[in-house]
Amino acid sequence: AFVAESKNNRNFCYERSAQITEAVAADSQLFQKYLDVQSRFDHYTANNALLILAQNPEAQKLGDCGYWRGQGGYVKRKEMKNPVLIMEPGKEYEREDGSIGTYYNAKKLYDISQTTVRAKQEPQTNMDERLLIRALISNPPVNIVGAEPDQMPEDKGALFEPEEGCIYVRKGMDAQQIFRSLTPELAFAGFAEGNKNYDRNEDSFYAYCASYMLCKKYGIDTQGFNFHDVPEFLAGMEPQEVRAELSKARDAAYAISSRMAKVLNQNRIQNNRQQSQQHREEAR
Repeated sequence: AFVAESKNNRNFCYERSAQITEAVAADSQLFQKYLDVQSRFDHYTANNALLILAQNPEAQKLGDCGYWRGQGGYVKRKEMKNPVLIMEPGKEYEREDGSIGTYYNAKKLYDISQTTVRAKQEPQTNMDERLLIRALISNPPVNIVGAEPDQMPEDKGALFEPEEGCIYVRKGMDAQQIFRSLTPELAFAGFAEGNKNYDRNEDSFYAYCASYMLCKKYGIDTQGFNFHDVPEFLAGMEPQEVRAELSKARDAAYAISSRMAKVLNQNRIQNNRQQSQQHREEAR
């Protein structure tokens, strides 16, 4: 029974992934919803973010039964039959041609809304914008240089210059403008790193999507983003090709977010220490 269920779950994931990928490629609004899901689950692969979109697009925090027990709760009995299935890599195997492949297994996850654990407010919702910018510019792939407004193109708040190895940022912008302007240029800088064939035009779609996901993740206004041209861009691609396109954008956003996380986590640890010290002093 276990083997049969595992096989059925894998087949479900394969079929659902193909269906949702085709739908996302053909519908600009659904594509944007995929980006919303990927922004919340940036450590998940594009394929798994698509599976989450297909099964529970409003999910906020996912974990298996063991994870939720570790959080001091459990999955509600009535929700046990409604998991979100994702694919996880399992054992490797050798193909007939000698190449190495990987078996994938379906894993059952449950959203926090399906458990007895109370949702906590995400720290980024009220995050200091100055801290966000400090995290964004930490350990960048190239130098970030302030530029006077008259030195910048009229339509650019930031601009990556590969030949000069830096990103110019227009002076006088507020934090929201800096974040929206700088994130795509950081993505471009990441694409150019070690790439002799770097082409800004070829990477613009991925940088745009990465910027949107980062803005969405960290509470920056996203009203100016427009994905109406996505169906045309992805037209004629097979699901596997579409997922490869999505993965490139996801990986660019994740690389930036990972650098930011180090600064944000250090700040969180420091604040917790200060609060603990303050509580100890008040208790004396």
